[in-house]
Amino acid sequence: MEHDKKQLSPVILVTGARGQIGTELVAALRNVYGREQVIATDLHDAMATPDLEGPYHQLNVLDKDELENLIATYGVTQIYHLAATLSAKGEEAPLKAWHLNMQSLLNILEAAKDHKLDKVFWPSSIAVFGPSTARKISPQNALLDPQTVYGISKEAGEQWCAYYREHYGVDVRSLRYPGLISYSAPAGGGTTDYAVAIFHEALQNGSYECYLNPDTALPMMYMDDAVRATLQLMNAPVEALKERGAYNIGALSFTPAQLAAELKNHLPDFTISYNTDKRQSIANSWPAGVEDAEARRDWNWRPEYDLVTMTADMLGHLTPVYKNNSNTAAVS
Repeated sequence: MEHDKKQLSPVILVTGARGQIGTELVAALRNVYGREQVIATDLHDAMATPDLEGPYHQLNVLDKDELENLIATYGVTQIYHLAATLSAKGEEAPLKAWHLNMQSLLNILEAAKDHKLDKVFWPSSIAVFGPSTARKISPQNALLDPQTVYGISKEAGEQWCAYYREHYGVDVRSLRYPGLISYSAPAGGGTTDYAVAIFHEALQNGSYECYLNPDTALPMMYMDDAVRATLQLMNAPVEALKERGAYNIGALSFTPAQLAAELKNHLPDFTISYNTDKRQSIANSWPAGVEDAEARRDWNWRPEYDLVTMTADMLGHLTPVYKNNSNTAAVS
């Protein structure tokens, strides 16, 4: 039976809930609103991946009928749409990635319009930038010329979100996430994944072979900051939000060599080598950092983690996972 949408606490549906962002965002949302108020969905079978902390449903976001059935059944008032094929993975099957990324977003936007949802969150990415963007720091209103199908879908998605907001009044909000670093779930096939893999390899094997050059600086963010930014944006008064597309948000900017040097402060015997692959050309098209004055002005965005505190926190969470592994490097 359809729930009453006028209840005080929002009913939130999260797509891609088993992914890198979704794993931590679902937990944060349930902590704020209650576990029964947040419906996690993903492609994984519910029996194969039981969710003991709240409702979970298997969902293919390309199935608009099933999506709308869940919205009606639970009386959903907000959607966080995280399901996507990321940059490096998308280049392996460009048309498939385009179809998933774009059609799923259109399904969400249509459902939000038809069911008069309160809010939608959809993540954009630094992948919208390209060679024409200032290499050092990208401004909010930089020329967008993405070089991957993932980036192209994100640029198009920003425009579709703006269209549904302006023509249908859908309150859809978006952030251009940098590379995200998390201990809770593996990365999902992005160009910045090295910044997660390096921690696991350092602890398990004491070494890491990086697919980017040592001096490749890219925008990064610790997942705790990314989740906090997402909730902060979604809780901001709609009249405060001046950006029609997606907000730049900045936090960290570092190179593989800088991250390796910080790791060596904790793992003195850690070594890194370099063997670049096709992801290097993607990284070369992205800026080293982003300018986020608009996010700071409109909804008071401020990052909390820097390279030192992020590295320490990652190791603090991951070291116990590998402590029984005889190959684990000694942490100083």
